[in-house]
Amino acid sequence: MSSFSFNTTRSIVVEAGASARLSGIVKPLLGDRILLVTDAGLLRLGLLAPALASLAGAGVEVAIFDGVEADPPEANIADGVARAKAHEATGVLAIGGGSPMDVAKLVALVTGSGERPQDIYGVGLAKGPRLPLALVPTTAGTGSEVTPIAIVTTGSAEKKGVVSPLLLPDLAVLDADLTLGLPPAVTAATGIDAMVHAIEAFTSASPNNNPVSRALAREALRLLGAHIRAATHEGGNREARQKMLLGSLLAGQAFANSPVAAVHALAYPIGGHFHVPHGLSNALVLPQVLHFNREVVGEAYAEIAPDLFPGLAERPVKERTDGLIEGLRRLSRELGLPQGLGAVGIGPEVLPMLAQDAMKQTRLLANNPRPLTEADALAIYEAAF
Repeated sequence: MSSFSFNTTRSIVVEAGASARLSGIVKPLLGDRILLVTDAGLLRLGLLAPALASLAGAGVEVAIFDGVEADPPEANIADGVARAKAHEATGVLAIGGGSPMDVAKLVALVTGSGERPQDIYGVGLAKGPRLPLALVPTTAGTGSEVTPIAIVTTGSAEKKGVVSPLLLPDLAVLDADLTLGLPPAVTAATGIDAMVHAIEAFTSASPNNNPVSRALAREALRLLGAHIRAATHEGGNREARQKMLLGSLLAGQAFANSPVAAVHALAYPIGGHFHVPHGLSNALVLPQVLHFNREVVGEAYAEIAPDLFPGLAERPVKERTDGLIEGLRRLSRELGLPQGLGAVGIGPEVLPMLAQDAMKQTRLLANNPRPLTEADALAIYEAAF
């Protein structure tokens, strides 16, 4: 067995309703002056009320930064750091989806270390220290609560990542009650995103692809495949919501250590240029990338196919591989997601530009099991149109 390393969030709390007693969970770690990073929509919905009441009841002074945007720009980091410093924050708490959690990671790091985001894009460049950090996801998709990665939009459209063990949170809290009001389209897209994390982790060409990540990826796929339909179509199904959160976390642990690849590399330009949500961007190119990779990792796809679609378990290898790819196409349609790049307002004339931008994602493309050229990327986008 090859050598490998595996790192994850130090403490994880899985409890429906935990946000109502959040102060007892986070105060010992974050202290009495907390910066809460979230987005304005969650505040308007009142979703944070139990958590805020718990913190106030424990005497915690909370400053709220709710200016996080989708595909957060660098300016969100600067604004969050300014808010943290003005509040003299002793710790950072995020309650939200992938964007607030990614912003919180970098706010905690930059506030604690004084580093500039533009100096630490890439792998292992951050030096720290950072403020104590706790993350509470409100979507079951990104797995950011257990990953050492934060993604930022730089300039007008390009996405860059900070990858460092320093970004692994100290604490993650999974509370299904915070996801009960999630719209079906968001539930579906973020759920597919988590599936992509697990699939790409399982077949990653990273030298750190390891047995722990592969085992977590398979359990994640079992949970996600069994519960995504109920979570999407029965939004109040608490058990399905909690299982989706756990599946997303396990997939996050898998790809945090065995990194993702071409699906994400091709999804980033879609989100960066056209502001298509990240999970949906992944869903739009997923079957086409799997089809491209199948000649190299078809047997691996066959191995995991029954985890998502148990009916494939007794089929021959080729049928299981085909079944995985076609099953994911059907699942996307069944969940009501847009089908094809044209359905999200992307015209054929921009596909060469998307392919060119995808090739800038060298950190991700290096992990793809089959080498991918710009011509290959263009062909995938054309097939996804």
